[in-house]
Amino acid sequence: MNVLITGGAGFIGTNLLAFLTESEQFSVRVLDNEIMGKREHIAAFSCDFIEGDIRSEKDVERALYGMDVVVHLAADTRVMDSIEDPTKNFEHNVIGSFQLMNKMRQMKVNRLVCASTGGAIIGDVPPPVHEEMVPKPASPYGASKLALEGYCSAFSQSFNMSCLALRFSNVYGPYSFHKGSAVAAFIRQILNGDTLIVYGDGNQTRDFVYSQDVATAIRDALLNPGVAGVLQLGTGVETSINQLIEALRKVAGSKYPFNVEYRDHRAGEILYSCCDVSKARLELKYNPETELLNGIQKTWDWFLSQRN
Repeated sequence: MNVLITGGAGFIGTNLLAFLTESEQFSVRVLDNEIMGKREHIAAFSCDFIEGDIRSEKDVERALYGMDVVVHLAADTRVMDSIEDPTKNFEHNVIGSFQLMNKMRQMKVNRLVCASTGGAIIGDVPPPVHEEMVPKPASPYGASKLALEGYCSAFSQSFNMSCLALRFSNVYGPYSFHKGSAVAAFIRQILNGDTLIVYGDGNQTRDFVYSQDVATAIRDALLNPGVAGVLQLGTGVETSINQLIEALRKVAGSKYPFNVEYRDHRAGEILYSCCDVSKARLELKYNPETELLNGIQKTWDWFLSQRN
């Protein structure tokens, strides 16, 4: 199976690439503009690398040639950045995604597995969120992913494409050194001897899912082209930021003590988030196996190994 991964040098893309290239079932090509991820980050893995942008018709056409399926991960993913610059977020996530899907239609590449988001689309509602909830995006980032899901639905029905949008919860794990999400940011701050900054009282919750579990789900989606629509992808476990901090204290130990500073909650960020993964369990046989403390330990160990 010839697989194109857009944004394949990024965090989730690198984890997926490492996973897929362990198998002879897949031949992988990566399209990345190297704004966040860099080709040297994936140099250890066997793939065809194309430097390019999903907003460029020429780059997308070159990347799609000879492909069977696309895993679309390229995106502007930071919620607060989307509030500061919604135009940039729209150009990358909506225009770029449409450009990719339209070129897929023209080149008859009919299977798409793409990264969406859970809480940012649904908004601030009592968890767990599920696929039947009415979307009410709380940020431009959430709105851009809702637009992506809309085009997936339209292209599936109008052009006989098989599109699956995976609503990732808060993914963490190795290869996340450039990520601004909570786990990666906190680990960097701890290793640098900085104070951890928490916006809110720390009781806000997230559904933290380990990158290997996400990569496994994407692999299974590639092998099951009949699975389409929208699936929530997390653990189904609600974890507060304060609980995450306690897990980090355990793995950091006495060698890396740290303080925590609490600041005002930021507009656009949801307070409580956790997803119902029962549909993914049914349709993909999805089974996230990594418990939080174990995943945090693996992520911490990876960051330590990369300090130089």
